Amino acid sequence: MNVELRHLRALVALAESNTFTTAAAVLGTTQPTLSRTITQLEEIAGVRLVERTTREMSLTPAGRQFSATARELLASLNTALDELGRTEAPLRLGWAWAGFGGHTVPLLQEWKRAHAGAVELSRPPDPVAALRRGAIDAALVRRTPSPGPLPGLATATLFTERLVAAIAVKDSRAAKTSVTLPELAQGPVAVCATAPTVTDHLWDHTGHTPHTISVANTDEWLTLISVGDAVGVTAQATTYNHQAPDVAYRPIEDSPPVEVTLAWRATEPHPHAHAFAQFARDYFAQLFDTSTPPFSLNHGENAEAQNTP
Repeated sequence: MNVELRHLRALVALAESNTFTTAAAVLGTTQPTLSRTITQLEEIAGVRLVERTTREMSLTPAGRQFSATARELLASLNTALDELGRTEAPLRLGWAWAGFGGHTVPLLQEWKRAHAGAVELSRPPDPVAALRRGAIDAALVRRTPSPGPLPGLATATLFTERLVAAIAVKDSRAAKTSVTLPELAQGPVAVCATAPTVTDHLWDHTGHTPHTISVANTDEWLTLISVGDAVGVTAQATTYNHQAPDVAYRPIEDSPPVEVTLAWRATEPHPHAHAFAQFARDYFAQLFDTSTPPFSLNHGENAEAQNTP
């Protein structure tokens, strides 16, 4: 006969209860059954573990030593069973607008292959706010160069990209290979509430202040631009995610580059947050020379035209 878990549990219960009666009650068994279980354990071990008299019982030195070992073994087993039954939560990644552009799917597929870690995607209106309140575990944030810190958050800059203009194809400015911010300020500019990278402050250094029209989402933004009621300014990754037949994207000659940053909570982060950030940095480092920003995300047959200065 081999030592079984019931033998270990019996000895531990006896050590913690000091009487067969109490230990039997703890284990939900009878006193005679418990006594037989302890006897079996002693026979297997070949040593007396419990001293019995008509009035009391006590553990022998060997019994005390082995009961301590049994307690540790049972605790380790319970921990292992808990870990086995626990499903690790996916890394909840959120962004408001364009994600990683054309690299979104390849990057996430490569992460899954390399780390077998699930990523759950969402598009909260304000990714940083969602991150702070715990709705997501990491946020992809686009900000103008030399941005201020994000208190309470750890960050990793992944790459920089240029801004582009979204113009109705029938607009005369769409015939140009590139445009300037003053040119775009000649008419209304559609600004989406979920894209805080672009505000009217973008024109502060130009001496021109455009009239802005606020829209609620990407569909409204594209529709307003398609019918020619406004132009738009957005990160270049948008040209991959949000195509429309009546909208042309053109580089903006005098716009600042935009830093694409991954942010996550500095305290109590998701177990994979830092690893995902490092993975993403390595992924883009293999594609671009990050030492000489800005660079662009090329992602389709129109990339060469869009990158023409």
